[in-house]
Formats: sequence, C-alpha cells, structure tokens
Amino acid sequence: MTPMKKPVVRIANQLRALWKLSLSYRKRDWDLADYPVSMRTQEPDPISAYLAPRFKLHRYVACIVNWNLTGGGDSESEALIDLETKFEAAKLKRRESHRSLPRPGTQVPIEFASQERVDVHAELAEDFIHRVLELESAWISDESSLWDFHTDDGNDSYYARIREIYGVDVSDIESANLAEILERISVQKLA
Repeated sequence: MTPMKKPVVRIANQLRALWKLSLSYRKRDWDLADYPVSMRTQEPDPISAYLAPRFKLHRYVACIVNWNLTGGGDSESEALIDLETKFEAAKLKRRESHRSLPRPGTQVPIEFASQERVDVHAELAEDFIHRVLELESAWISDESSLWDFHTDDGNDSYYARIREIYGVDVSDIESANLAEILERISVQKLA
C-alpha cells in the first residue's frame, strides 16, 4: 500500500466504525455483520524470520476495526470465515465470564492474559528468562509458551537447555506452556 493510501484507508475505516456504532443502538445482541470489518492483503517479506515452515502467512487478513480481532486466509472468504470463527469464540468467552461484547465501532483495549500461575514462581521465571530464553527481560503470561520465543521448527534446544540448567525433563509438555514448565521445575527442585 502506498504511503498516501494509508491515511485514506484509516479514515474510511473510522467512518465505517462510526456508522456501525450508530447502527448498534438499534439492537442489543450483535453478530459479526454488525461490526466494521476491514480487509487487506499482505505480501511476504523475503527477509522475515516468520517464513519458517511452521508459520502460515495468509494472503488476506480480515479484522474488526478498533478491535484486535483478525482472521486470515488465502482468499477473502477464507479470511472472513476465520474471523467469524474467532468472533464466535470471543463472544462465547465473554458470555462465560459474564462480560458483554464491546459495542460495534468502539475502541476495544488489548487484554493481556493472566500471570497468576507464573507469578507464583516469579523468581524462577526471572531466572528462566535470563538463563533459558537468554533475554534481559520478557513479559510472560500463563498462556506463554516456548514457541513464542523462537522461529525454529521445534523446542529441542530449549528442552536441552532446561535439562542442563535445572536438571528437569519437560519435553513431554507438548504445549511447551511456560507456566507448566515453571511448575514442573519448581516441584522437581523441591523433591
């Protein structure tokens, strides 16, 4: 997209959001069709680390304007179907937590995942970030996994480093969830 087109697209998206917001006052239960949806195409970046086989770059991305909810696909219809699936999942999750859907067209703040399980092992998490992930700092949540910190096809190098540093085998934790890994290390250290 040319630099000149970007502001025009943003303005069009915000006008669409304003229109959907005004229409939203006519009913209480909203479906995806009630939200402003924007469609864009994306080209692969030849030097991106995310060209590894485990990453799927979709040609089309559909997103709800002002809400960080997107769907991807190799066609516009696939992207919309993916967005619809994610929208229904978000709707169900909000219903289960007794929260209403955001009104169409409004700005929806980004929600961060809980850190309750990670915070139980705060010192270990800090050590893990430095020694295993080899980072100065990182924000990790209860939903973070080893997959979030590399572009390789597997976690074998991290599993080996965890075994070497903590003497604990976590390779059977298929999700590579960091909260589970920290819990396992903590339990093994106490044993």
